[in-house]
Amino acid sequence: MKTNRLSQTLTDALNAQMTKEAHASQIYLSYGAWASSKGFGGVANFLFRHAQEERNHMMKVLEYILRRGGEVVVIAIPAPPDHPATLYECFESVFTHEVGNTKSIHSLVKMSFQEEDWATWNFLQWFVKEQVEEETFAMNLLDKFRIAGGTKVSGETLYELDKDLGKTNGEAISAQKVTAEKP
Repeated sequence: MKTNRLSQTLTDALNAQMTKEAHASQIYLSYGAWASSKGFGGVANFLFRHAQEERNHMMKVLEYILRRGGEVVVIAIPAPPDHPATLYECFESVFTHEVGNTKSIHSLVKMSFQEEDWATWNFLQWFVKEQVEEETFAMNLLDKFRIAGGTKVSGETLYELDKDLGKTNGEAISAQKVTAEKP
């Protein structure tokens, strides 16, 4: 008896997304190691936590494929990009990567809608919301850098930013939770 409730197209696309999430984890891990080697322990801690979060995203996709009766295909992931030259470049790269991941998620949502696979469409809504938060947080990091002087940011300001990120949980408040009292 056939128990797979995913089309082969969606199975392949979900497996590809699982690989993208694993790759994202490696990028954050690599950037975290780079930040640590440069003395930015707070930034490193922040990036290491995001590496784990991306791995958790990978596991969500893997578990979903299995629960729908599909076949998980684990393939090698690409190496992370070269280390950034500056923290600003690091955060620009993080933002660019998150925007690319959002496009990939949106493609999956569209595919599930076109196939009328409502279970997959519903599953992916969590990722849509998560990507809004991820992009917002990365954008906020870039904004902090711009306010602090952009690429000409002082060492003292980098020190403060590093301390701040070491304490930050990395989550942005979703638009659905914003109120006039809690903007």
